[in-house]
Amino acid sequence: MPFSARLSARRCLSALIVASLLVSTSGCGTLFYPERKGQLPGRIDPGVAVADGLGLLLFIVPGVIAYAVDFSNNTIYLPGTHQASVDRVEFQGRLESARLAHLIATHSGHQVDLAHELVRVEQLDSVEDARLAIARLNAADSGS
Repeated sequence: MPFSARLSARRCLSALIVASLLVSTSGCGTLFYPERKGQLPGRIDPGVAVADGLGLLLFIVPGVIAYAVDFSNNTIYLPGTHQASVDRVEFQGRLESARLAHLIATHSGHQVDLAHELVRVEQLDSVEDARLAIARLNAADSGS
Protein backbone atom coordinates (compact mmCIF):
# COMPACT_ATOMS: atom_id res chain seq x y z
CA MET A 1 0.00 0.00 0.00
CA PRO A 2 1.43 3.41 -0.92
CA PHE A 3 2.36 5.87 1.80
CA SER A 4 -0.44 8.35 0.93
CA ALA A 5 -3.09 5.60 1.13
CA ARG A 6 -1.80 4.53 4.57
CA LEU A 7 -1.83 8.18 5.70
CA SER A 8 -5.38 8.64 4.44
CA ALA A 9 -6.53 5.42 6.13
CA ARG A 10 -4.87 6.57 9.37
CA ARG A 11 -6.63 9.92 9.20
CA CYS A 12 -10.00 8.26 8.62
CA LEU A 13 -9.40 5.87 11.50
CA SER A 14 -8.30 8.73 13.75
CA ALA A 15 -11.36 10.78 12.82
CA LEU A 16 -13.60 7.78 13.49
CA ILE A 17 -12.04 7.19 16.92
CA VAL A 18 -12.30 10.87 17.88
CA ALA A 19 -15.94 11.01 16.71
CA SER A 20 -16.86 7.85 18.65
CA LEU A 21 -15.14 9.15 21.78
CA LEU A 22 -16.97 12.47 21.53
CA VAL A 23 -20.32 10.74 21.15
CA SER A 24 -19.61 8.26 23.93
CA THR A 25 -18.45 10.93 26.37
CA SER A 26 -21.65 12.91 26.08
CA GLY A 27 -24.70 11.48 27.80
CA CYS A 28 -27.21 9.56 25.73
CA GLY A 29 -30.12 11.35 27.38
CA THR A 30 -28.58 14.69 26.45
CA LEU A 31 -28.23 13.53 22.83
CA PHE A 32 -31.62 11.79 22.54
CA TYR A 33 -33.74 14.21 24.60
CA PRO A 34 -32.18 17.70 24.74
CA GLU A 35 -35.58 19.14 25.68
CA ARG A 36 -35.33 17.34 29.05
CA LYS A 37 -32.41 19.50 30.20
CA GLY A 38 -33.13 21.15 33.53
CA GLN A 39 -36.28 19.18 34.33
CA LEU A 40 -36.98 18.02 37.86
CA PRO A 41 -35.60 14.63 38.93
CA GLY A 42 -38.03 11.75 38.98
CA ARG A 43 -38.11 8.21 37.67
CA ILE A 44 -35.04 7.13 35.67
CA ASP A 45 -35.63 6.43 31.97
CA PRO A 46 -34.54 2.80 31.48
CA GLY A 47 -33.66 3.33 27.80
CA VAL A 48 -31.25 6.16 28.59
CA ALA A 49 -29.77 4.26 31.54
CA VAL A 50 -29.11 1.19 29.36
CA ALA A 51 -27.64 3.32 26.56
CA ASP A 52 -25.32 5.01 29.06
CA GLY A 53 -24.48 1.56 30.46
CA LEU A 54 -23.31 0.43 27.02
CA GLY A 55 -20.55 3.00 27.40
CA LEU A 56 -19.45 1.10 30.50
CA LEU A 57 -19.14 -2.07 28.41
CA LEU A 58 -16.87 -0.37 25.88
CA PHE A 59 -14.70 1.62 28.26
CA ILE A 60 -15.24 2.56 31.89
CA VAL A 61 -14.44 6.29 31.52
CA PRO A 62 -16.93 7.10 28.70
CA GLY A 63 -19.71 5.27 30.52
CA VAL A 64 -19.07 7.09 33.78
CA ILE A 65 -18.91 10.41 31.92
CA ALA A 66 -22.19 9.62 30.11
CA TYR A 67 -23.93 8.95 33.43
CA ALA A 68 -22.42 12.08 34.98
CA VAL A 69 -23.54 14.26 32.07
CA ASP A 70 -27.08 12.84 32.08
CA PHE A 71 -27.47 13.13 35.85
CA SER A 72 -26.10 16.68 35.90
CA ASN A 73 -28.43 17.75 33.06
CA ASN A 74 -31.35 15.71 34.52
CA THR A 75 -31.87 14.17 31.07
CA ILE A 76 -31.72 10.63 32.45
CA TYR A 77 -35.11 11.12 34.11
CA LEU A 78 -38.47 10.53 32.48
CA PRO A 79 -40.49 13.71 31.91
CA GLY A 80 -42.64 14.70 34.87
CA THR A 81 -46.39 14.40 34.88
CA HIS A 82 -46.99 17.52 36.93
CA GLN A 83 -47.84 20.70 35.09
CA ALA A 84 -48.15 24.17 36.54
CA SER A 85 -51.40 25.89 35.82
CA VAL A 86 -53.37 28.96 36.78
CA ASP A 87 -56.98 28.52 37.87
CA ARG A 88 -59.27 31.49 38.01
CA VAL A 89 -61.34 31.68 41.19
CA GLU A 90 -64.08 34.27 41.58
CA PHE A 91 -64.91 35.66 45.00
CA GLN A 92 -66.90 38.51 46.45
CA GLY A 93 -65.68 41.04 48.98
CA ARG A 94 -62.28 41.61 50.45
CA LEU A 95 -59.77 38.76 50.30
CA GLU A 96 -58.29 38.25 53.76
CA SER A 97 -55.37 35.90 54.43
CA ALA A 98 -57.57 33.29 56.11
CA ARG A 99 -60.00 33.27 53.18
CA LEU A 100 -57.14 33.05 50.68
CA ALA A 101 -55.65 30.08 52.57
CA HIS A 102 -59.10 28.42 52.57
CA LEU A 103 -59.52 29.01 48.80
CA ILE A 104 -56.09 27.51 48.08
CA ALA A 105 -56.81 24.49 50.27
CA THR A 106 -60.22 23.99 48.64
CA HIS A 107 -58.98 24.19 45.05
CA SER A 108 -55.57 22.52 45.36
CA GLY A 109 -56.06 20.10 48.23
CA HIS A 110 -52.94 21.46 49.99
CA GLN A 111 -52.81 23.48 53.17
CA VAL A 112 -50.77 26.69 52.89
CA ASP A 113 -49.24 28.70 55.70
CA LEU A 114 -49.41 32.26 54.37
CA ALA A 115 -47.40 33.52 57.34
CA HIS A 116 -44.39 31.46 56.25
CA GLU A 117 -41.43 33.57 55.19
CA LEU A 118 -41.15 31.87 51.79
CA VAL A 119 -44.75 32.64 50.81
CA ARG A 120 -45.31 35.88 48.96
CA VAL A 121 -48.83 37.06 48.23
CA GLU A 122 -49.42 39.47 45.36
CA GLN A 123 -52.62 40.88 43.94
CA LEU A 124 -52.66 40.66 40.15
CA ASP A 125 -55.19 42.26 37.85
CA SER A 126 -55.61 39.45 35.33
CA VAL A 127 -54.90 35.79 34.64
CA GLU A 128 -52.36 36.89 32.02
CA ASP A 129 -50.47 38.81 34.74
CA ALA A 130 -50.45 35.63 36.82
CA ARG A 131 -49.06 33.61 33.91
CA LEU A 132 -46.33 36.19 33.37
CA ALA A 133 -45.47 36.12 37.09
CA ILE A 134 -45.21 32.31 36.99
CA ALA A 135 -42.99 32.49 33.89
CA ARG A 136 -40.70 34.98 35.68
CA LEU A 137 -40.49 32.69 38.73
CA ASN A 138 -39.70 29.67 36.54
CA ALA A 139 -37.01 31.63 34.70
CA ALA A 140 -35.49 32.74 38.00
CA ASP A 141 -35.54 29.14 39.32
CA SER A 142 -33.89 27.70 36.19
CA GLY A 143 -31.23 30.44 36.25
CA SER A 144 -30.04 29.54 39.73
